[in-house]
Amino acid sequence: MTGWLTSRLLQSLAVLLVMSVAVHGLMALMPGDPIDLMIASDPHLNAADAIRLKALYGLDKPWGERYLAWAGQVMRGELGYSRLFAKPVLQIMGPAIANSLTLMGTALILSLLAALPLGILASRHQGGWADHLVNAISFASVSLPTFWLGLMLMVLFSVKLGWLPAGGMQSLTGDGGGVLDSLRHMALPVATLAIAGIGQYARHTRAAMLNEAAQDYIRTAKAKGCTPRRLVWRHQFRNALLPLVTLLGLEFGNLFSGALITETVFGWPGMGKLIADSVMGNDFNLALTALMLATAMTLLGSVLADLTMARLDPRIKYR
Repeated sequence: MTGWLTSRLLQSLAVLLVMSVAVHGLMALMPGDPIDLMIASDPHLNAADAIRLKALYGLDKPWGERYLAWAGQVMRGELGYSRLFAKPVLQIMGPAIANSLTLMGTALILSLLAALPLGILASRHQGGWADHLVNAISFASVSLPTFWLGLMLMVLFSVKLGWLPAGGMQSLTGDGGGVLDSLRHMALPVATLAIAGIGQYARHTRAAMLNEAAQDYIRTAKAKGCTPRRLVWRHQFRNALLPLVTLLGLEFGNLFSGALITETVFGWPGMGKLIADSVMGNDFNLALTALMLATAMTLLGSVLADLTMARLDPRIKYR
């Protein structure tokens, strides 16, 4: 196990290195740079100021030297300052990560609570009315555009009924509105993400359960008189979790990278919106750090998924 874990960590570091080169190179190819944007917004700066500032920040050097300088700073734990917010990068990313974790984590839990029973129900009644109903719900869930679904929920519950706020995280009051007010603001974006996620999890659960239902151990358990309830939850569902764990491991990175479209529609200040704003605003330090964090969390999720699969299935051995 130690050797396997060391190998996976080394592979993850190699992927992070390649991704850092790719992301840094793509950011460097974007038209303009922070100094050009600064000059365009301040008429008092001239060409001499531009040359001096570019030399100060190393923007006059070749891309390779700039990448090595940036990588050296990251290795020393110096992530730099955000140009858009004029604050250290970590101070900007901290609240955004917490907001995305709250939003995405809640939506993921609600999606699983709805999708797992639906998938199991569909597999237990293959070809029946329940199966057709779950398939229809799943196809509707994966087919609806997230921005359209969010806008329709906003129109219904905010504009027409007036039950929930249309966006933001809290009401504009002195005390912030309290926990109940925060939950009301979370309701629509969480519902949008949860509804959008139900379809894929329900379909994967159904497929995994049907695959396990055809295995020999299921027929053996039936022949021994195992009750249907114990058969499903004790034997079939546990093995059906293995492909779902892999899917959830890949979703782990999304908890930290946020949901750009949903956060933009509802004005939720999470990582998705922060990454988009930093890329469009040529905020190199913030964009690079945020994108590398999303990559690292996705890789970590993959490793955790493999470890969980070994825990669920004793046949899996990592050497």
